[in-house]
Amino acid sequence: MSEGRHRGSEGFDRVVGLVAGLCVVALASAAPAEQSPPRNPYLADSIYALGHGDSAQQDSVSATGPVGESRTLRPDEIDYAPLGPAHFGATISGPYPDGRRVVWSNGLDRIVKLDHATWEVLATFWLPGTERYGEARAEASIARWDDRNTGFGAIVQGFLEARKLRDLSGVYTLLDRDGIYYIAGVDGSVTAYADATPGDPSSAIEVQRRARLPTEVTGHAVGMNMTYDGWLVVATEHGWLVALSRDLSRIRTVRLHHSQGAEDKATREVGYGWVRNGFAVDAAGGIYLVSQDHLHKVVWTGDRLSVDTGDGAFTARYRNGWGHGSGATPSLMGFGDEDRFVVITDGDPVMNVTLFWRDAIPDDWRRLPNAPDRRIAGMLPATMGIPPLPAIQSEQSVVVSGYGALVVNNVPRNVPWWVPRQAEPLFSSYLGSSPEHQPFGVQKFVWDPEARRFQEAWVNREISSPSCVPIVSRENGRVYLIGARQNRWTLEAIDWRTGVSDFHWIIGGQRFNPIFSGTLLDQSGRIHFGTLWGRARIDPSPPANWEISHGQ
Repeated sequence: MSEGRHRGSEGFDRVVGLVAGLCVVALASAAPAEQSPPRNPYLADSIYALGHGDSAQQDSVSATGPVGESRTLRPDEIDYAPLGPAHFGATISGPYPDGRRVVWSNGLDRIVKLDHATWEVLATFWLPGTERYGEARAEASIARWDDRNTGFGAIVQGFLEARKLRDLSGVYTLLDRDGIYYIAGVDGSVTAYADATPGDPSSAIEVQRRARLPTEVTGHAVGMNMTYDGWLVVATEHGWLVALSRDLSRIRTVRLHHSQGAEDKATREVGYGWVRNGFAVDAAGGIYLVSQDHLHKVVWTGDRLSVDTGDGAFTARYRNGWGHGSGATPSLMGFGDEDRFVVITDGDPVMNVTLFWRDAIPDDWRRLPNAPDRRIAGMLPATMGIPPLPAIQSEQSVVVSGYGALVVNNVPRNVPWWVPRQAEPLFSSYLGSSPEHQPFGVQKFVWDPEARRFQEAWVNREISSPSCVPIVSRENGRVYLIGARQNRWTLEAIDWRTGVSDFHWIIGGQRFNPIFSGTLLDQSGRIHFGTLWGRARIDPSPPANWEISHGQ
Protein backbone atom coordinates (compact mmCIF):
# COMPACT_ATOMS: atom_id res chain seq x y z
CA MET A 1 0.00 0.00 0.00
CA SER A 2 1.26 3.50 -0.80
CA GLU A 3 1.17 6.68 1.28
CA GLY A 4 -1.82 8.01 -0.66
CA ARG A 5 -5.55 7.51 -0.11
CA HIS A 6 -6.82 3.97 0.27
CA ARG A 7 -10.28 2.52 0.51
CA GLY A 8 -10.38 0.51 3.69
CA SER A 9 -10.94 -3.17 4.04
CA GLU A 10 -11.37 -4.50 7.62
CA GLY A 11 -9.52 -3.57 9.41
CA PHE A 12 0.08 3.33 28.14
CA ASP A 13 1.18 4.54 30.53
CA ARG A 14 1.78 7.89 29.30
CA VAL A 15 -0.40 7.87 26.24
CA VAL A 16 -3.59 7.09 28.11
CA GLY A 17 -3.06 10.11 30.34
CA LEU A 18 -1.96 12.40 27.53
CA VAL A 19 -4.35 11.33 24.84
CA ALA A 20 -7.35 10.37 26.64
CA GLY A 21 -6.77 13.66 28.27
CA LEU A 22 -7.68 14.75 24.80
CA CYS A 23 -10.80 12.92 25.83
CA VAL A 24 -14.91 13.11 30.18
CA VAL A 25 -17.54 14.14 27.87
CA ALA A 26 -20.37 16.68 28.06
CA LEU A 27 -23.03 17.10 25.46
CA ALA A 28 -25.87 19.48 25.42
CA SER A 29 -29.10 20.70 24.12
CA ALA A 30 -29.39 21.98 20.57
CA ALA A 31 -32.47 24.13 20.99
CA PRO A 32 -32.35 27.25 18.80
CA ALA A 33 -32.39 29.56 21.82
CA GLU A 34 -29.17 28.09 23.13
CA GLN A 35 -26.02 30.06 22.39
CA SER A 36 -22.70 28.79 21.08
CA PRO A 37 -19.28 30.06 22.13
CA PRO A 38 -17.96 32.96 20.05
CA ARG A 39 -15.50 31.91 17.38
CA ASN A 40 -11.89 32.61 18.26
CA PRO A 41 -10.67 34.86 15.40
CA TYR A 42 -7.06 33.73 15.79
CA LEU A 43 -7.80 30.06 15.22
CA ALA A 44 -8.16 28.46 11.80
CA ASP A 45 -11.48 29.31 10.15
CA SER A 46 -12.87 25.80 10.49
CA ILE A 47 -14.98 23.70 12.81
CA TYR A 48 -11.97 21.89 14.31
CA ALA A 49 -8.89 24.04 14.87
CA LEU A 50 -7.50 22.33 18.00
CA GLY A 51 -8.19 19.40 20.30
CA HIS A 52 -11.88 19.35 21.29
CA GLY A 53 -12.70 21.73 18.45
CA ASP A 54 -12.65 25.24 19.88
CA SER A 55 -11.22 27.32 22.71
CA ALA A 56 -14.24 26.45 24.87
CA GLN A 57 -13.30 22.74 24.51
CA GLN A 58 -16.85 21.72 23.66
CA ASP A 59 -16.56 18.84 21.15
CA SER A 60 -19.75 20.07 19.51
CA VAL A 61 -19.67 21.60 16.05
CA SER A 62 -21.84 23.46 13.55
CA ALA A 63 -21.77 20.81 10.84
CA THR A 64 -24.60 18.44 10.00
CA GLY A 65 -23.52 14.87 10.68
CA PRO A 66 -24.53 11.79 8.68
CA VAL A 67 -27.98 10.24 8.79
CA GLY A 68 -29.28 6.92 7.55
CA GLU A 69 -30.34 3.41 8.41
CA SER A 70 -28.31 0.86 10.34
CA ARG A 71 -26.18 -1.21 7.97
CA THR A 72 -22.68 -2.42 7.14
CA LEU A 73 -20.60 0.10 5.22
CA ARG A 74 -19.17 -0.91 1.87
CA PRO A 75 -15.36 -0.85 1.53
CA ASP A 76 -15.64 2.02 -0.98
CA GLU A 77 -17.43 4.13 1.65
CA ILE A 78 -14.37 4.16 3.92
CA ASP A 79 -11.22 6.16 3.24
CA TYR A 80 -8.12 4.93 5.02
CA ALA A 81 -4.73 6.65 5.13
CA PRO A 82 -1.83 4.57 6.55
CA LEU A 83 0.04 7.23 8.52
CA GLY A 84 1.77 5.22 11.23
CA PRO A 85 0.77 5.04 14.90
CA ALA A 86 -0.63 7.64 17.30
CA HIS A 87 -2.55 9.99 14.99
CA PHE A 88 -5.05 10.61 17.76
CA GLY A 89 -6.29 14.04 16.72
CA ALA A 90 -6.42 16.27 13.67
CA THR A 91 -7.14 19.88 12.81
CA ILE A 92 -8.87 21.32 9.76
CA SER A 93 -7.47 24.37 7.99
CA GLY A 94 -9.32 27.42 6.82
CA PRO A 95 -9.85 27.71 3.06
CA TYR A 96 -6.75 28.34 0.95
CA PRO A 97 -6.86 30.94 -1.88
CA ASP A 98 -8.10 28.24 -4.26
CA GLY A 99 -10.88 27.23 -1.83
CA ARG A 100 -9.29 23.94 -0.78
CA ARG A 101 -8.76 22.84 2.81
CA VAL A 102 -6.30 20.42 4.38
CA VAL A 103 -6.31 18.25 7.48
CA TRP A 104 -3.17 18.41 9.65
CA SER A 105 -2.32 15.40 11.81
CA ASN A 106 0.72 14.36 13.83
CA GLY A 107 1.74 10.96 15.12
CA LEU A 108 4.65 9.02 16.50
CA ASP A 109 7.01 9.45 13.54
CA ARG A 110 5.53 12.09 11.21
CA ILE A 111 3.35 15.11 10.57
CA VAL A 112 1.06 14.94 7.55
CA LYS A 113 -1.31 17.07 5.52
CA LEU A 114 -4.35 15.33 4.02
CA ASP A 115 -6.55 16.77 1.31
CA HIS A 116 -9.89 17.59 2.94
CA ALA A 117 -11.83 16.53 -0.16
CA THR A 118 -9.94 13.46 -1.40
CA TRP A 119 -8.15 12.19 1.75
CA GLU A 120 -4.92 12.06 -0.28
CA VAL A 121 -1.68 12.56 1.66
CA LEU A 122 -0.34 15.86 0.32
CA ALA A 123 2.85 16.18 2.37
CA THR A 124 4.78 14.28 5.04
CA PHE A 125 7.31 15.69 7.49
CA TRP A 126 9.33 12.95 9.17
CA LEU A 127 10.11 13.83 12.75
CA PRO A 128 13.86 13.69 13.37
CA GLY A 129 15.21 11.20 15.86
CA THR A 130 12.17 8.90 15.70
CA GLU A 131 11.79 5.36 14.45
CA ARG A 132 9.91 5.19 11.14
CA TYR A 133 7.03 2.75 11.08
CA GLY A 134 6.51 1.08 7.72
CA GLU A 135 3.27 -0.16 6.27
CA ALA A 136 4.28 -3.82 6.39
CA ARG A 137 4.67 -3.59 10.16
CA ALA A 138 1.28 -1.93 10.44
CA GLU A 139 -0.46 -4.59 8.37
CA ALA A 140 1.13 -7.37 10.42
CA SER A 141 -0.04 -5.74 13.63
CA ILE A 142 -3.59 -5.28 12.33
CA ALA A 143 -3.69 -8.93 11.23
CA ARG A 144 -2.64 -10.08 14.69
CA TRP A 145 -5.38 -8.03 16.32
CA ASP A 146 -7.97 -9.33 13.86
CA ASP A 147 -6.88 -12.85 14.70
CA ARG A 148 -7.06 -12.39 18.46
CA ASN A 149 -8.09 -9.54 20.75
CA THR A 150 -8.95 -11.43 23.90
CA GLY A 151 -7.16 -13.77 26.26
CA PHE A 152 -3.67 -13.79 27.76
CA GLY A 153 -1.92 -13.60 24.40
CA ALA A 154 -3.85 -10.47 23.45
CA ILE A 155 -3.00 -8.84 26.80
CA VAL A 156 0.69 -9.48 26.19
CA GLN A 157 0.34 -8.15 22.66
CA GLY A 158 -1.29 -5.01 24.00
CA PHE A 159 1.57 -4.41 26.43
CA LEU A 160 4.10 -4.81 23.62
CA GLU A 161 2.19 -2.53 21.23
CA ALA A 162 1.71 0.16 23.88
CA ARG A 163 5.44 0.40 24.53
CA LYS A 164 6.06 2.28 21.30
CA LEU A 165 3.70 5.06 22.44
CA ARG A 166 6.15 6.08 25.15
CA ASP A 167 8.11 7.85 22.41
CA LEU A 168 5.22 10.13 21.48
CA SER A 169 6.70 13.62 21.45
CA GLY A 170 3.55 15.75 21.45
CA VAL A 171 -0.21 15.23 21.56
CA TYR A 172 -1.47 18.78 21.92
CA THR A 173 -1.70 20.73 18.67
CA LEU A 174 -3.34 23.89 17.38
CA LEU A 175 -3.84 25.44 13.92
CA ASP A 176 -4.02 29.23 13.71
CA ARG A 177 -5.70 31.53 11.22
CA ASP A 178 -2.49 31.84 9.18
CA GLY A 179 -2.21 28.09 8.69
CA ILE A 180 0.57 27.67 11.28
CA TYR A 181 0.46 24.29 13.01
CA TYR A 182 1.79 24.39 16.59
CA ILE A 183 2.85 21.35 18.60
CA ALA A 184 3.67 21.44 22.31
CA GLY A 185 6.36 18.82 22.86
CA VAL A 186 7.09 16.83 25.98
CA ASP A 187 10.65 18.17 25.81
CA GLY A 188 9.55 21.68 26.78
CA SER A 189 9.41 23.01 23.24
CA VAL A 190 6.73 24.68 21.15
CA THR A 191 7.27 24.25 17.41
CA ALA A 192 5.49 26.04 14.57
CA TYR A 193 5.13 24.13 11.29
CA ALA A 194 3.90 25.69 8.06
CA ASP A 195 3.56 25.26 4.30
CA ALA A 196 6.94 25.64 2.61
CA THR A 197 5.13 27.59 -0.10
CA PRO A 198 2.57 29.87 1.56
CA GLY A 199 -0.89 29.51 0.09
CA ASP A 200 -0.16 26.16 -1.57
CA PRO A 201 -1.96 23.30 0.21
CA SER A 202 0.15 20.69 -1.64
CA SER A 203 3.53 22.16 -0.68
CA ALA A 204 5.99 20.53 1.69
CA ILE A 205 5.87 21.01 5.47
CA GLU A 206 8.67 22.97 7.10
CA VAL A 207 9.65 24.11 10.59
CA GLN A 208 8.99 27.83 10.71
CA ARG A 209 10.11 28.58 14.25
CA ARG A 210 10.67 26.93 17.62
CA ALA A 211 10.85 28.11 21.22
CA ARG A 212 11.69 26.43 24.49
CA LEU A 213 9.79 27.15 27.67
CA PRO A 214 11.76 29.03 30.36
CA THR A 215 14.06 26.88 32.48
CA GLU A 216 12.01 27.49 35.63
CA VAL A 217 8.95 25.96 33.93
CA THR A 218 9.02 22.27 34.77
CA GLY A 219 6.87 19.31 33.81
CA HIS A 220 5.66 17.96 30.49
CA ALA A 221 3.12 19.95 28.48
CA VAL A 222 -0.40 18.66 29.06
CA GLY A 223 -2.50 21.10 27.04
CA MET A 224 -2.52 23.97 24.57
CA ASN A 225 -5.11 26.59 23.67
CA MET A 226 -5.29 30.17 22.39
CA THR A 227 -6.58 33.40 23.85
CA TYR A 228 -9.02 35.52 21.88
CA ASP A 229 -6.30 38.11 21.26
CA GLY A 230 -3.98 35.56 19.69
CA TRP A 231 -1.58 34.28 22.36
CA LEU A 232 -0.74 30.58 22.61
CA VAL A 233 -1.18 29.13 26.10
CA VAL A 234 0.53 25.95 27.30
CA ALA A 235 0.04 24.17 30.64
CA THR A 236 2.46 21.74 32.28
CA GLU A 237 1.83 18.86 34.63
CA HIS A 238 3.63 20.68 37.47
CA GLY A 239 1.17 23.57 37.49
CA TRP A 240 2.85 26.12 35.23
CA LEU A 241 0.88 28.15 32.70
CA VAL A 242 2.80 29.79 29.86
CA ALA A 243 1.55 32.33 27.30
CA LEU A 244 3.53 32.80 24.08
CA SER A 245 3.04 35.29 21.27
CA ARG A 246 2.38 33.51 17.98
CA ASP A 247 5.82 34.42 16.67
CA LEU A 248 7.18 32.76 19.87
CA SER A 249 9.26 35.83 20.72
CA ARG A 250 7.43 36.89 23.91
CA ILE A 251 6.69 34.61 26.86
CA ARG A 252 4.68 35.15 30.06
CA THR A 253 4.46 32.62 32.90
CA VAL A 254 2.58 32.03 36.14
CA ARG A 255 2.37 29.16 38.59
CA LEU A 256 -0.97 27.96 39.87
CA HIS A 257 -2.00 28.23 43.48
CA HIS A 258 -1.38 25.06 45.54
CA SER A 259 1.20 23.76 43.01
CA GLN A 260 4.23 23.93 45.28
CA GLY A 261 5.55 20.39 45.58
CA ALA A 262 3.66 19.28 42.47
CA GLU A 263 6.86 17.66 41.20
CA ASP A 264 6.72 15.27 44.15
CA LYS A 265 3.00 14.57 43.76
CA ALA A 266 3.31 13.62 40.10
CA THR A 267 3.70 10.00 39.16
CA ARG A 268 6.31 8.72 36.73
CA GLU A 269 3.77 8.44 33.91
CA VAL A 270 3.32 11.60 31.88
CA GLY A 271 -0.33 12.62 31.93
CA TYR A 272 -0.89 11.51 35.53
CA GLY A 273 0.78 14.47 37.20
CA TRP A 274 -0.61 17.29 39.28
CA VAL A 275 -2.23 18.70 36.13
CA ARG A 276 -3.29 15.90 33.80
CA ASN A 277 -5.28 17.44 30.97
CA GLY A 278 -5.95 20.38 28.69
CA PHE A 279 -7.89 23.51 29.52
CA ALA A 280 -10.55 25.89 28.22
CA VAL A 281 -10.34 29.59 27.35
CA ASP A 282 -13.16 32.13 27.16
CA ALA A 283 -13.45 35.36 25.17
CA ALA A 284 -12.88 37.54 28.27
CA GLY A 285 -9.47 36.05 29.07
CA GLY A 286 -10.57 33.36 31.52
CA ILE A 287 -8.42 30.22 31.41
CA TYR A 288 -9.86 27.16 33.18
CA LEU A 289 -7.78 24.15 34.14
CA VAL A 290 -7.97 21.44 36.74
CA SER A 291 -5.31 20.11 39.12
CA GLN A 292 -5.44 17.19 41.53
CA ASP A 293 -7.83 18.87 43.97
CA HIS A 294 -8.90 22.19 42.47
CA LEU A 295 -10.47 23.85 39.48
CA HIS A 296 -8.48 27.00 38.64
CA LYS A 297 -9.43 30.14 36.78
CA VAL A 298 -6.44 32.14 35.58
CA VAL A 299 -7.04 35.48 33.88
CA TRP A 300 -5.14 36.68 30.82
CA THR A 301 -5.04 40.48 31.06
CA GLY A 302 -3.59 41.04 27.58
CA ASP A 303 -0.02 41.15 28.83
CA ARG A 304 0.19 38.84 31.84
CA LEU A 305 -1.32 35.74 33.41
CA SER A 306 -2.99 36.53 36.74
CA VAL A 307 -4.00 34.23 39.60
CA ASP A 308 -5.23 37.20 41.67
CA THR A 309 -8.83 37.26 42.84
CA GLY A 310 -8.91 40.99 42.15
CA ASP A 311 -8.57 40.19 38.44
CA GLY A 312 -11.35 37.59 38.62
CA ALA A 313 -9.20 34.50 39.17
CA PHE A 314 -10.26 31.76 41.59
CA THR A 315 -9.53 28.26 42.82
CA ALA A 316 -12.33 25.91 43.88
CA ARG A 317 -12.09 22.47 45.44
CA TYR A 318 -13.83 19.43 43.99
CA ARG A 319 -14.38 15.95 45.41
CA ASN A 320 -11.35 13.67 45.03
CA GLY A 321 -12.03 10.45 46.86
CA TRP A 322 -9.62 8.34 44.84
CA GLY A 323 -6.79 10.85 45.29
CA HIS A 324 -5.58 11.18 41.70
CA GLY A 325 -7.78 14.06 40.64
CA SER A 326 -10.01 14.61 37.66
CA GLY A 327 -9.29 13.07 34.27
CA ALA A 328 -11.24 15.81 32.52
CA THR A 329 -10.35 18.75 30.34
CA PRO A 330 -12.74 21.49 31.57
CA SER A 331 -15.43 22.55 29.12
CA LEU A 332 -17.41 25.78 29.12
CA MET A 333 -21.20 25.78 29.28
CA GLY A 334 -23.40 28.85 28.80
CA PHE A 335 -22.78 32.03 26.81
CA GLY A 336 -24.29 35.46 26.47
CA ASP A 337 -27.08 35.89 29.01
CA GLU A 338 -27.23 32.17 29.86
CA ASP A 339 -26.07 30.75 33.19
CA ARG A 340 -22.35 30.16 32.72
CA PHE A 341 -20.40 27.19 34.04
CA VAL A 342 -17.23 25.16 33.82
CA VAL A 343 -17.88 21.40 33.59
CA ILE A 344 -15.61 18.55 34.70
CA THR A 345 -15.86 15.10 36.16
CA ASP A 346 -14.39 14.97 39.65
CA GLY A 347 -12.04 12.55 41.39
CA ASP A 348 -14.46 10.38 43.37
CA PRO A 349 -14.28 6.61 42.64
CA VAL A 350 -17.69 6.97 41.00
CA MET A 351 -16.99 10.27 39.29
CA ASN A 352 -19.47 13.11 39.58
CA VAL A 353 -20.27 15.35 36.64
CA THR A 354 -19.63 18.69 38.31
CA LEU A 355 -20.66 22.22 37.32
CA PHE A 356 -18.90 25.31 38.70
CA TRP A 357 -20.18 28.86 38.41
CA ARG A 358 -17.79 30.44 35.91
CA ASP A 359 -18.09 34.06 37.00
CA ALA A 360 -19.43 35.56 40.22
CA ILE A 361 -21.41 33.14 42.37
CA PRO A 362 -25.03 34.31 42.69
CA ASP A 363 -25.54 36.09 46.00
CA ASP A 364 -28.41 33.80 47.00
CA TRP A 365 -26.65 30.58 46.05
CA ARG A 366 -26.31 28.08 48.90
CA ARG A 367 -23.62 25.43 49.03
CA LEU A 368 -24.90 22.07 47.77
CA PRO A 369 -24.95 19.11 50.17
CA ASN A 370 -21.62 17.25 50.16
CA ALA A 371 -20.08 19.84 47.84
CA PRO A 372 -16.59 20.92 48.99
CA ASP A 373 -16.98 24.44 47.55
CA ARG A 374 -19.84 26.92 47.28
CA ARG A 375 -18.89 27.57 43.64
CA ILE A 376 -20.20 24.11 42.68
CA ALA A 377 -23.58 24.52 40.97
CA GLY A 378 -24.32 20.85 40.27
CA MET A 379 -22.83 17.49 41.17
CA LEU A 380 -24.27 14.13 40.09
CA PRO A 381 -22.65 10.67 39.97
CA ALA A 382 -22.08 8.99 36.59
CA THR A 383 -23.56 5.66 37.60
CA MET A 384 -24.53 4.60 34.04
CA GLY A 385 -27.88 3.41 35.27
CA ILE A 386 -29.02 0.36 37.23
CA PRO A 387 -27.13 -1.57 38.49
CA PRO A 388 -24.70 1.27 39.11
CA LEU A 389 -21.01 0.80 38.50
CA PRO A 390 -18.97 0.36 41.70
CA ALA A 391 -16.32 2.69 40.27
CA ILE A 392 -15.94 4.78 37.13
CA GLN A 393 -13.22 7.25 36.26
CA SER A 394 -12.88 8.66 32.76
CA GLU A 395 -9.89 10.09 30.94
CA GLN A 396 -12.19 11.98 28.57
CA SER A 397 -12.97 15.61 28.11
CA VAL A 398 -16.17 17.52 28.58
CA VAL A 399 -18.05 18.38 25.39
CA VAL A 400 -20.70 21.05 25.77
CA SER A 401 -23.56 22.31 23.66
CA GLY A 402 -26.28 24.23 25.39
CA TYR A 403 -27.07 23.07 28.93
CA GLY A 404 -26.52 19.31 28.50
CA ALA A 405 -23.61 17.19 29.74
CA LEU A 406 -22.99 13.61 28.67
CA VAL A 407 -20.44 11.06 29.81
CA VAL A 408 -19.55 7.66 28.41
CA ASN A 409 -18.28 4.61 30.25
CA ASN A 410 -14.68 3.65 29.47
CA VAL A 411 -14.28 1.19 32.36
CA PRO A 412 -13.59 -2.27 30.85
CA ARG A 413 -15.50 -5.31 32.06
CA ASN A 414 -13.96 -8.59 33.22
CA VAL A 415 -10.42 -7.39 33.85
CA PRO A 416 -8.32 -10.25 35.27
CA TRP A 417 -7.64 -9.86 38.96
CA TRP A 418 -3.87 -9.95 38.46
CA VAL A 419 -3.77 -7.00 36.06
CA PRO A 420 -2.52 -3.80 37.80
CA ARG A 421 -4.81 -0.77 37.77
CA GLN A 422 -2.45 1.20 35.54
CA ALA A 423 -2.84 -1.45 32.82
CA GLU A 424 -6.64 -1.52 32.81
CA PRO A 425 -6.87 0.97 29.90
CA LEU A 426 -5.43 -1.76 27.66
CA PHE A 427 -8.81 -3.49 27.89
CA SER A 428 -10.78 -0.47 26.69
CA SER A 429 -8.24 0.52 24.04
CA TYR A 430 -6.41 -2.35 22.34
CA LEU A 431 -9.01 -4.91 23.45
CA GLY A 432 -11.94 -2.47 23.46
CA SER A 433 -14.21 -4.16 20.91
CA SER A 434 -13.93 -7.59 22.51
CA PRO A 435 -17.34 -8.62 23.91
CA GLU A 436 -15.51 -9.99 26.92
CA HIS A 437 -14.10 -6.62 27.93
CA GLN A 438 -15.98 -3.78 26.21
CA PRO A 439 -17.77 -1.29 28.47
CA PHE A 440 -21.35 -0.12 28.01
CA GLY A 441 -23.20 3.01 29.00
CA VAL A 442 -23.90 6.59 27.95
CA GLN A 443 -25.45 9.03 30.41
CA LYS A 444 -26.67 12.59 29.90
CA PHE A 445 -27.31 15.34 32.46
CA VAL A 446 -28.86 18.76 31.95
CA TRP A 447 -28.99 22.09 33.77
CA ASP A 448 -32.48 23.52 34.31
CA PRO A 449 -32.02 27.34 34.38
CA GLU A 450 -35.52 27.97 35.72
CA ALA A 451 -35.19 25.65 38.70
CA ARG A 452 -31.41 26.25 38.89
CA ARG A 453 -30.95 22.54 39.20
CA PHE A 454 -28.66 19.96 37.60
CA GLN A 455 -30.44 16.68 36.85
CA GLU A 456 -30.20 13.45 34.89
CA ALA A 457 -31.76 13.51 31.43
CA TRP A 458 -31.36 9.90 30.27
CA VAL A 459 -29.20 6.76 30.29
CA ASN A 460 -28.53 4.41 27.39
CA ARG A 461 -27.12 1.15 28.73
CA GLU A 462 -26.95 -0.58 25.32
CA ILE A 463 -24.36 1.57 23.55
CA SER A 464 -20.66 0.81 23.94
CA SER A 465 -18.03 3.54 23.55
CA PRO A 466 -14.83 1.77 24.59
CA SER A 467 -12.30 4.56 24.14
CA CYS A 468 -13.25 7.31 21.71
CA VAL A 469 -14.15 10.94 22.33
CA PRO A 470 -17.72 11.57 21.06
CA ILE A 471 -18.81 14.65 19.14
CA VAL A 472 -22.13 16.49 18.84
CA SER A 473 -23.65 17.94 15.71
CA ARG A 474 -25.50 21.05 16.84
CA GLU A 475 -27.22 21.17 13.45
CA ASN A 476 -29.07 17.86 13.60
CA GLY A 477 -29.00 17.06 17.33
CA ARG A 478 -27.03 13.83 17.22
CA VAL A 479 -24.13 12.50 19.22
CA TYR A 480 -21.63 10.47 17.21
CA LEU A 481 -19.06 8.05 18.57
CA ILE A 482 -16.98 5.10 17.44
CA GLY A 483 -18.49 2.11 19.22
CA ALA A 484 -18.37 -1.66 18.96
CA ARG A 485 -20.81 -4.49 18.29
CA GLN A 486 -19.93 -8.19 18.10
CA ASN A 487 -16.23 -7.40 17.96
CA ARG A 488 -16.65 -5.02 15.02
CA TRP A 489 -16.05 -1.27 15.22
CA THR A 490 -19.07 0.87 14.46
CA LEU A 491 -20.24 4.44 14.06
CA GLU A 492 -23.02 5.05 16.57
CA ALA A 493 -25.49 7.92 16.18
CA ILE A 494 -27.65 8.78 19.20
CA ASP A 495 -30.48 11.28 19.48
CA TRP A 496 -29.06 13.54 22.13
CA ARG A 497 -32.49 14.73 23.29
CA THR A 498 -33.83 11.26 24.06
CA GLY A 499 -30.78 8.99 24.24
CA VAL A 500 -32.34 6.63 21.71
CA SER A 501 -30.00 5.01 19.21
CA ASP A 502 -30.73 6.60 15.83
CA PHE A 503 -28.64 4.25 13.69
CA HIS A 504 -25.32 2.46 13.59
CA TRP A 505 -22.95 1.68 10.74
CA ILE A 506 -20.61 -1.30 10.99
CA ILE A 507 -17.16 -0.11 9.90
CA GLY A 508 -14.98 -3.20 10.28
CA GLY A 509 -12.28 -4.99 12.21
CA GLN A 510 -9.27 -3.91 14.22
CA ARG A 511 -7.86 -1.61 11.51
CA PHE A 512 -10.53 0.81 12.75
CA ASN A 513 -9.84 0.68 16.49
CA PRO A 514 -10.00 4.37 17.56
CA ILE A 515 -7.69 3.81 20.57
CA PHE A 516 -8.65 7.01 22.44
CA SER A 517 -8.82 9.28 19.40
CA GLY A 518 -11.58 11.80 18.79
CA THR A 519 -14.65 11.17 16.69
CA LEU A 520 -14.55 14.23 14.43
CA LEU A 521 -16.82 15.84 11.85
CA ASP A 522 -15.26 17.66 8.91
CA GLN A 523 -16.56 20.69 7.05
CA SER A 524 -18.73 18.47 4.84
CA GLY A 525 -20.22 16.43 7.66
CA ARG A 526 -18.08 13.32 7.19
CA ILE A 527 -16.83 11.36 10.22
CA HIS A 528 -13.07 10.83 10.60
CA PHE A 529 -10.97 9.44 13.42
CA GLY A 530 -7.53 8.12 14.33
CA THR A 531 -6.87 4.38 14.29
CA LEU A 532 -4.15 1.96 15.38
CA TRP A 533 -1.96 2.77 12.37
CA GLY A 534 -3.51 5.70 10.52
CA ARG A 535 -6.64 7.76 10.04
CA ALA A 536 -10.00 6.64 8.69
CA ARG A 537 -12.87 8.63 7.21
CA ILE A 538 -16.43 7.49 6.61
CA ASP A 539 -17.51 8.88 3.26
CA PRO A 540 -20.86 7.31 2.31
CA SER A 541 -22.88 8.35 -0.69
CA PRO A 542 -25.53 10.52 0.98
CA PRO A 543 -29.23 10.24 0.16
CA ALA A 544 -30.49 12.89 -2.21
CA ASN A 545 -32.37 14.64 0.60
CA TRP A 546 -29.32 14.86 2.91
CA GLU A 547 -28.47 18.52 3.35
CA ILE A 548 -25.01 19.36 4.64
CA SER A 549 -24.02 22.42 6.61
CA HIS A 550 -20.40 23.31 5.88
CA GLY A 551 -19.91 25.14 9.15
CA GLN A 552 -18.83 28.38 7.51
